[in-house]
Amino acid sequence: MFHNNQGTRRATAAARSSASADGAAVGSPAATSGEGSAFRPSSSTFWLLLHGLCCLISLFLGFRFSRLIFVLLISDPIYTYTRVTTTTVTKTHTETLTVSFPFSHPPPVETIPKPNSSAKSISDNSDSQGQHSQVVVGRHGIRIRPWPHPDPTEVMRAHKIMERVQLEQRKWYGVKSPRPLIIITPTYMRTFQTLHLTGLIHCLRNSPYPVTWIVVEAGGTTNETASLLVRSRVPFLHIPFPERMPVEWAERHLMENRMRLLGLRVIRERKMDGIVLFADESNTHSLDLFDEIQKVEWMGSFSLGILAHSGGPDRSLLTDEEKLNPPLPIQGPACNSSGQLTGFHTFNSIPYSEKSATYVGESATVLPNKMEWAGFVINARMVWKENEERPEWARDLDSVGENGEEIESPLALVNDASFVEPLGECGRKVMAWWMRVEARADSKFPPGWIIDPPLEIVVPSKRTPWRETDPDELASIKKEKEARRRTGSKRKNTLPTQDN
Repeated sequence: MFHNNQGTRRATAAARSSASADGAAVGSPAATSGEGSAFRPSSSTFWLLLHGLCCLISLFLGFRFSRLIFVLLISDPIYTYTRVTTTTVTKTHTETLTVSFPFSHPPPVETIPKPNSSAKSISDNSDSQGQHSQVVVGRHGIRIRPWPHPDPTEVMRAHKIMERVQLEQRKWYGVKSPRPLIIITPTYMRTFQTLHLTGLIHCLRNSPYPVTWIVVEAGGTTNETASLLVRSRVPFLHIPFPERMPVEWAERHLMENRMRLLGLRVIRERKMDGIVLFADESNTHSLDLFDEIQKVEWMGSFSLGILAHSGGPDRSLLTDEEKLNPPLPIQGPACNSSGQLTGFHTFNSIPYSEKSATYVGESATVLPNKMEWAGFVINARMVWKENEERPEWARDLDSVGENGEEIESPLALVNDASFVEPLGECGRKVMAWWMRVEARADSKFPPGWIIDPPLEIVVPSKRTPWRETDPDELASIKKEKEARRRTGSKRKNTLPTQDN
């Protein structure tokens, strides 16, 4: 009987709950009872909403946010704070926060040996504890190495290894059979000679190939030039030229051409083998040029930047096209789409003709020749007197400049300029720069730039650089100030009496 009553009560409660649910579904107010029947979402609905919320957060953050919550709820994080003080030249202090989680297989901790006792320690903690700090990323540990390296011998060893690697790369991928370089430079003793030759000396000393420097000096060899060449530590030939360098620029250009021809005749007499580069003393050369000219077979040309014009050109002498697109100050080979030489691009000096300098040292634009020798290189065997390998289009050096003929460009050495080989990516890469900067012809400078006797004392070392005042002059200035002060005080005393 008891069981029947209990079953009846359960059926009645179920009927009441279903009726209240039906009433809520159709929008009618729920019937209230003693216990109350409020709407309670099930656990599945809660987890569904939580999963949707995590998906939205993951879309916003860009990673699985639910996995991060799962890891944070289940695992016990261990936060360790490690302070690493790294002392360098600038004494920089860095703090590293290390966050690690327990793993079944923790990352191995490697022991870094201590540096030599002679070198200073970079990390204070590594000296006290004997190990470096460690940052854990996933299952791999990252060691924080001190930088710069504490041992200077290790640094020098690393540099030597890099130098050796570069040397091996040059042997494997560079020029297989490099030829020596023969440099021809005309010069003469003047104020800027030491300045120009010193810059060229440093450029030649950085050449990776053997260099022989032929220096032709106008007016005969001098001790100043010879001492500078000896200190250069570059193998050289000091050749005298009997004529003196003229003052006018036009005459100087022609004389420099004759001096270069003299250097070529020295190569022919001695049968010097290599690549001839016409390097003027005031020009600037790229180190890549020494590698590029190794490709030449007989005669080559590369682009030369002309740093000549310091002022604007005369626009009345320019064409309409040149006014819209000013020409580049470049001298070099011009090629077609297939990489074949079609001509030469020269510097247009006509707009600067009225503003050009006539004498050396004049404050005006110095214009180059139509074709400068500095943009050409030749094979030394092309000027040999007896050489069966010399091509037919190359002229004999004896026939060049005979009967007083003036040579304006190195193209006079060939019968057909179409055989000239374009270098530097077919002239697209500038590898040298032409520039003429000179002092006045009458400027004075100490021989060899050695000051003897010593300089005169202008400002004493233990005194101020201002002009010293005579004691009598100081006394007179004080008297004038005292007189002005007295007269001013007298005027102040007389003003009240006048008002009264």
